[in-house]
Amino acid sequence: MGGLRQGRRGLRVRTGTSHWKCLLCALLRPLDRPRVPLTADSSPLLSLLRKETKTLKMRVWIVFLLCLAGHAMAAPTEEEPIVEELVTEEPVVEETEVGVNPVQIEIGEFDEAIDATEEEEEEVTTENPCLNYNCKKGKVCEVDESNTPMCVCQDPSTCPTAEGEFEHVCGSDNKTFDTACHFFATKCSLEGTKKGHKLHLDYIGSCKYIEPCMDTELGEFPLRMRDWLKNVLVTLYERDEDNNLLNEKQKLRVKKIFENEKRLQAGAHSLDLLAHDFEKNYNMYIFPVHWQFGQLDQHPVDGYLTHTELSPLRAPLIPMEHCTTRFFEQCDADNDKYIGLEEWAACFGIKEREYRANGPLFKL
Repeated sequence: MGGLRQGRRGLRVRTGTSHWKCLLCALLRPLDRPRVPLTADSSPLLSLLRKETKTLKMRVWIVFLLCLAGHAMAAPTEEEPIVEELVTEEPVVEETEVGVNPVQIEIGEFDEAIDATEEEEEEVTTENPCLNYNCKKGKVCEVDESNTPMCVCQDPSTCPTAEGEFEHVCGSDNKTFDTACHFFATKCSLEGTKKGHKLHLDYIGSCKYIEPCMDTELGEFPLRMRDWLKNVLVTLYERDEDNNLLNEKQKLRVKKIFENEKRLQAGAHSLDLLAHDFEKNYNMYIFPVHWQFGQLDQHPVDGYLTHTELSPLRAPLIPMEHCTTRFFEQCDADNDKYIGLEEWAACFGIKEREYRANGPLFKL
């Protein structure tokens, strides 16, 4: 008697006038019979016709009442579009089309936000020339009247405050500075003066009394230094899981040292043992000495070490090894303020033929 329609709220019965017309046809179908011509002998037929006419009238009234009822039931369906319009405004997840990302609009908005941020950053970059302008330690970038970047000495008062004594540094003038920033800013302000030319960062930590290095002690220093460099390389090899501490060629060289059963393990050894191991396993010490030179020779890579290039090695050593300063001063055999590879190798007892054969390794 009614049609079924799938809706957002479930199954509904659809009622309409067209369906009731079909019902009327079904009720009238028994009266669809062949017409019989009336004759004088048709009185029984007339009686039957009158009865069926009454029956027809009753059926018509029934159909009429059913039509009215059906119209009343079908009336709400005409208002359904209004209800459905309200429902479709709700964010129903089931309405998402197959294969469509339900958050693609949000992603698009996020992408636009990223693009906008990048554009803003580009604008800032173009507006501030100092963002990509590098200055050496002790100087900061500023722009002149024509918006051209330039490096000027930093005011020491703008340096961050030291978090502890471990940030203190000692200058060659035996003066303690709160941080390396304060030291280099001060040195910059003395540029062009004799005092500024002589001022260097001496060592890490507050200034203290450093014992004089005796001749006998000076001869012992290379023994400990060679062993220390070898152990540093072996430690880097053990920890270099991401290949960012040593390159492949360097790792191959250190691997031979690491796997050598004769290698003297790290520890507190007597000077006699260190001297004996150097003589017995001389080849294990050649590469560590050349490698350390290459690590320091960076600004620029020219085969010579300046006082500044040497500073990362000597500054932490001085508080622990009081012969450090004298040792590196002695390495500069020609006293030209530069330590060449030949001078460096000689300081550590590496023979000339060895440093010439292995010299290029410091550039690996």
